[in-house]
Amino acid sequence: MARKRSRTRLLVDAGGTLAVASIADRPLARMVGLLGRRGLAAGDGLVIRPCYAIHTWFMRFPIDVLFLDEAGSVLRAVEALPPFRFASGGRHARVTVELPAGTLRRFAVAPGARLRMAPA
Repeated sequence: MARKRSRTRLLVDAGGTLAVASIADRPLARMVGLLGRRGLAAGDGLVIRPCYAIHTWFMRFPIDVLFLDEAGSVLRAVEALPPFRFASGGRHARVTVELPAGTLRRFAVAPGARLRMAPA
Protein backbone atom coordinates (compact mmCIF):
# COMPACT_ATOMS: atom_id res chain seq x y z
CA MET A 1 0.00 0.00 0.00
CA ALA A 2 1.36 3.43 -0.95
CA ARG A 3 2.09 5.82 1.87
CA LYS A 4 0.36 9.18 1.62
CA ARG A 5 2.93 11.96 1.40
CA SER A 6 2.60 14.30 4.36
CA ARG A 7 2.63 18.08 3.92
CA THR A 8 3.86 20.93 6.07
CA ARG A 9 3.43 24.69 6.05
CA LEU A 10 6.80 26.51 5.87
CA LEU A 11 6.72 29.73 7.84
CA VAL A 12 9.38 32.43 7.59
CA ASP A 13 9.79 34.27 10.89
CA ALA A 14 9.48 37.70 9.28
CA GLY A 15 7.35 37.00 6.21
CA GLY A 16 4.46 34.61 6.71
CA THR A 17 3.85 31.37 4.80
CA LEU A 18 6.62 30.60 2.31
CA ALA A 19 4.99 27.43 0.94
CA VAL A 20 2.93 24.37 1.69
CA ALA A 21 5.38 21.58 0.98
CA SER A 22 5.41 17.81 0.68
CA ILE A 23 7.84 16.00 2.95
CA ALA A 24 10.27 13.46 1.52
CA ASP A 25 11.66 11.64 4.54
CA ARG A 26 11.93 8.08 3.22
CA PRO A 27 14.75 6.81 0.99
CA LEU A 28 12.71 6.42 -2.21
CA ALA A 29 10.90 9.75 -1.81
CA ARG A 30 14.23 11.51 -1.16
CA MET A 31 15.82 9.86 -4.18
CA VAL A 32 12.98 10.78 -6.56
CA GLY A 33 12.43 14.31 -5.26
CA LEU A 34 11.02 16.48 -8.05
CA LEU A 35 12.20 14.29 -10.94
CA GLY A 36 9.55 13.73 -13.58
CA ARG A 37 7.57 16.84 -12.68
CA ARG A 38 6.98 19.62 -15.19
CA GLY A 39 7.27 22.35 -12.58
CA LEU A 40 6.25 23.61 -9.16
CA ALA A 41 3.20 25.79 -8.67
CA ALA A 42 3.59 29.02 -6.72
CA GLY A 43 3.25 28.24 -3.01
CA ASP A 44 4.28 24.60 -3.47
CA GLY A 45 7.54 22.96 -2.40
CA LEU A 46 9.39 19.88 -1.22
CA VAL A 47 11.15 19.36 2.12
CA ILE A 48 13.84 16.66 1.98
CA ARG A 49 15.21 15.32 5.25
CA PRO A 50 17.81 14.31 6.06
CA CYS A 51 19.57 16.03 3.17
CA TYR A 52 22.65 18.23 2.82
CA ALA A 53 23.05 18.22 -1.00
CA ILE A 54 20.87 17.94 -4.10
CA HIS A 55 21.16 17.70 -7.87
CA THR A 56 18.88 18.84 -10.65
CA TRP A 57 20.01 16.31 -13.24
CA PHE A 58 17.19 15.47 -15.68
CA MET A 59 14.89 18.12 -14.22
CA ARG A 60 12.99 20.38 -16.60
CA PHE A 61 12.89 23.63 -14.63
CA PRO A 62 15.00 25.79 -12.28
CA ILE A 63 14.30 25.79 -8.53
CA ASP A 64 15.14 27.88 -5.49
CA VAL A 65 16.86 25.85 -2.77
CA LEU A 66 17.29 26.41 0.97
CA PHE A 67 19.65 24.39 3.15
CA LEU A 68 18.71 24.44 6.84
CA ASP A 69 20.40 23.33 10.03
CA GLU A 70 18.57 21.32 12.70
CA ALA A 71 17.17 24.49 14.31
CA GLY A 72 15.64 25.72 11.02
CA SER A 73 18.21 28.44 10.30
CA VAL A 74 19.00 28.99 6.64
CA LEU A 75 22.65 28.11 6.04
CA ARG A 76 22.63 28.63 2.28
CA ALA A 77 20.09 29.95 -0.23
CA VAL A 78 20.41 29.20 -3.95
CA GLU A 79 18.22 31.15 -6.35
CA ALA A 80 17.06 29.66 -9.66
CA LEU A 81 19.33 26.59 -9.68
CA PRO A 82 19.10 25.43 -13.31
CA PRO A 83 18.70 21.82 -14.50
CA PHE A 84 21.81 19.60 -14.52
CA ARG A 85 23.49 21.29 -11.54
CA PHE A 86 24.57 20.26 -8.03
CA ALA A 87 24.26 22.25 -4.79
CA SER A 88 25.34 21.58 -1.21
CA GLY A 89 24.51 23.22 2.07
CA GLY A 90 27.72 22.20 3.78
CA ARG A 91 28.41 19.81 6.61
CA HIS A 92 25.92 21.37 9.05
CA ALA A 93 22.92 21.20 6.67
CA ARG A 94 20.25 18.70 7.73
CA VAL A 95 17.16 19.73 5.73
CA THR A 96 16.76 20.90 2.12
CA VAL A 97 13.76 22.87 0.86
CA GLU A 98 13.05 23.04 -2.88
CA LEU A 99 10.77 25.85 -4.07
CA PRO A 100 9.64 27.41 -7.35
CA ALA A 101 12.25 29.74 -8.83
CA GLY A 102 11.63 33.30 -7.66
CA THR A 103 10.27 32.39 -4.22
CA LEU A 104 13.41 33.41 -2.31
CA ARG A 105 13.52 36.82 -3.97
CA ARG A 106 9.77 37.38 -3.43
CA PHE A 107 10.03 36.62 0.30
CA ALA A 108 13.57 38.05 0.75
CA VAL A 109 14.85 34.81 2.30
CA ALA A 110 18.62 34.76 2.84
CA PRO A 111 21.15 32.93 5.02
CA GLY A 112 20.42 33.60 8.69
CA ALA A 113 16.62 33.59 8.27
CA ARG A 114 14.68 31.06 10.32
CA LEU A 115 11.99 28.71 9.00
CA ARG A 116 9.41 26.89 11.06
CA MET A 117 7.30 23.94 10.00
CA ALA A 118 3.64 23.72 11.02
CA PRO A 119 0.89 21.27 10.10
CA ALA A 120 -0.62 22.11 6.71
